Amino acid sequence: MADDSELTLKEKGGGKKKLIIIVALAVILLGGGGGAAWFFLGGGGEKPTEAKEAEAEPAKPDPKTLAPLYVAMPRPFVFNVAGKTRDRLVQIKVDLLVRGNPNEALAKQHIPLIEGTLLRVFSAATAEQLVTFEGKEKLRKDSLDECQKVLTELTKESVVDQVLFTGFVMQ
Repeated sequence: MADDSELTLKEKGGGKKKLIIIVALAVILLGGGGGAAWFFLGGGGEKPTEAKEAEAEPAKPDPKTLAPLYVAMPRPFVFNVAGKTRDRLVQIKVDLLVRGNPNEALAKQHIPLIEGTLLRVFSAATAEQLVTFEGKEKLRKDSLDECQKVLTELTKESVVDQVLFTGFVMQ
């Protein structure tokens, strides 16, 4: 049989070298993996100010992409207009085209302001103007411009997208 002294390894430093190599490889792999994860997952110094601002306030959707909604004025507008030969009575039923639920809520909240603005614009028209298609279109465009101006001053947003005449009677 062999002596216990013969069974011992002659070189003791070889095992330590292997252990050092394995530990060094493990450190390199873990460090490289951590660095790659940091790089790909967006870790980095300071973000640009534009990115910070975008994170601070949610991005507003483009108004043209929001669903169109219609807000009907509660009652038709009835007013007199001056004509060359005689005064005329005019009745106009109006609906507002708005984009998105927030603008619909704002339009409904400010109906008295919108009614007052539209009545002011309508009463400035003449009978001769309202007889022609071009005159009605000018009145509709003036109505839209005034409503947008008044609501933008109040809410800082353009609430109304279009003013639609859904009924128009002149006697």
